[in-house]
Amino acid sequence: MAHMCRLMTGSAASCAGWVGVIVATATNDWVRTCEYALATCIRMDELGTRGLWVECTISPALYHCQALSQMLSLPAYVQTSRALMICACLLGLPAMLLVLMSMPCVRLQNDSFAVKQLRARVGGVLFILMALCGVISTVWFPIGSHQKENLMSFGFSLYAGWVGSGLCLLGGITILCCQGTDPGTPGRDNSFYYSRQRGTATPLDPPANHAKSARV
Repeated sequence: MAHMCRLMTGSAASCAGWVGVIVATATNDWVRTCEYALATCIRMDELGTRGLWVECTISPALYHCQALSQMLSLPAYVQTSRALMICACLLGLPAMLLVLMSMPCVRLQNDSFAVKQLRARVGGVLFILMALCGVISTVWFPIGSHQKENLMSFGFSLYAGWVGSGLCLLGGITILCCQGTDPGTPGRDNSFYYSRQRGTATPLDPPANHAKSARV
């Protein structure tokens, strides 16, 4: 029971983290930058937002976005962050399927407990790889933006990526720490030993309070 609870907790946390990674990849409010000095941007109430796919300029009289479609001219940190986040999103599907198929309530043909354990561990490793991809991307992107332009603040997409990566890491570690026992393996209470003298099977641990035979 405890094994199933830990497995379900890890899969739920990883699934929530996967959703956070997808939200961070699809939205474009990663960082908010300023082309001029920070005081000038605050006074003019003009700033820029940048994500993996779109770069926008926001002001009271203007809201203009430009798609980052020129692959060869993009900075290295943008291209690398794109690749890592896409890999993290794609790894979530096989990881979740493997973890779901390793649940004790799911039974496949010719399925054993060792195979279920192997599926769960592979799924946990994939979730940890997702977390690493998300962490590298969400840390490298603001550093690269700060080197190119003045970085004012982080956007909600970056926070979603951080939270999602953390949940994937926590869920993957929880899944890897699930060490259950095979329900098909007989326990000590169900074991018997064979007596050569009587030729009968007797329980391994006979009860201490047994009835004594009356003497005739």
